[in-house]
Amino acid sequence: MSDEISLHDRKVIYRARRGLKELDIYFDPYVRQHYLTAPEAEKQAFALLIEQEDPDLLDWFMAVSEPEQPELVRIIEKLKNLLH
Repeated sequence: MSDEISLHDRKVIYRARRGLKELDIYFDPYVRQHYLTAPEAEKQAFALLIEQEDPDLLDWFMAVSEPEQPELVRIIEKLKNLLH
């Protein structure tokens, strides 16, 4: 990683590594290919997303339930679209 990456971005990238294959298949490609060049609002939504608990994330990605925050719904949809 470049020295130009902010400390906040470094923390977000690190926290995106879940160690749970079902989530990493969504998070890893986004972090590697899109996160650093994403608009600030999208970066904030992703940072909020990775602060959530794994069981909630799994439910949301598997469409068992949906988060209340619209920005989370949008970023989840984007991550799912990038994978497919």
